[in-house]
Amino acid sequence: MNFFLSLFNALPGAVTQGLLWGIMAIGVYLTYRILDVADLTVDGSLATGGALCVVMIRLGCNPWVALLCAFLVGMAAGLVTGLLHTRCGIPAILAGILTQLALYSVNLRIMGGKANLPAGVDKYDLLVSQRYVRDLTLENPMPLVLLILAGLIGALYWFFGTEYGSALRATGANQNMARAQGINTGAKVTVGLMLSNGLVALAGGLIAQYQGAADVNMGRGAIVIGLAAVIIGDVLLGRIVRNFALKLATVAVGAVIYYVVIQLVLQMGLNTNDLKLLTALVVAVFLAVSHWKAQAFRKKQTVGGGGNA
Repeated sequence: MNFFLSLFNALPGAVTQGLLWGIMAIGVYLTYRILDVADLTVDGSLATGGALCVVMIRLGCNPWVALLCAFLVGMAAGLVTGLLHTRCGIPAILAGILTQLALYSVNLRIMGGKANLPAGVDKYDLLVSQRYVRDLTLENPMPLVLLILAGLIGALYWFFGTEYGSALRATGANQNMARAQGINTGAKVTVGLMLSNGLVALAGGLIAQYQGAADVNMGRGAIVIGLAAVIIGDVLLGRIVRNFALKLATVAVGAVIYYVVIQLVLQMGLNTNDLKLLTALVVAVFLAVSHWKAQAFRKKQTVGGGGNA
């Protein structure tokens, strides 16, 4: 009985944290699914967004303005990766690693050489805080996070429905065909990386406010969590969801499921030192399930085609 009570008390925090990381996972979705680019910049840009947001709030800046600046600095990080990849001919995965490595020093510079910078809700004006996550008041962070998430999904749905957004999606689907249609694929990949890392940094700013501190290592392993959210959402809901906006929503749902599972396992007594191992196992299992489902579908198609012949 104590187990279920403890789990019930922990669920609001797990769901809210999942929604926050769902914003980051949508950024990963843009590169992984739409652009078909392996971008590892996110491990650095998440911490950059969090660091800049906390520093600006500590200086007395409005938290919404701080979030906007976090988004812009994330776009700048994506621009660097994009230019390294498209202009310098460096493979995307290596370009992301180089930017991520450079961002570690940048993040330390932003935080004045400190590895951790607090921003408590008692002293600073924050948009979201985990202190109120179980309170039935307007200070509860979950409604605001849901509102921000819905707004971002709506904005992305509109953007990718425009001519420019469609060209960006065409670039990810088939770069050779996109170039044949006169699309500047290098520019589209760069813009996609900028948008992705902007969302990741925005999520970093919200996560830093939620936990009341920015840490130079807060983005470590972010790409794995983002991939876990994307894959979980796709495996569980991909077949029944066709609308683009709903596909983005499934990514956030995947992040929530991931954090609920993590919380469940922690309540069962898992050592927190094993969390990275658990995350890797979760991603591996869902990737394997996705692969097996695709194989089964192809086999079914082949058998069906043979029967018709």
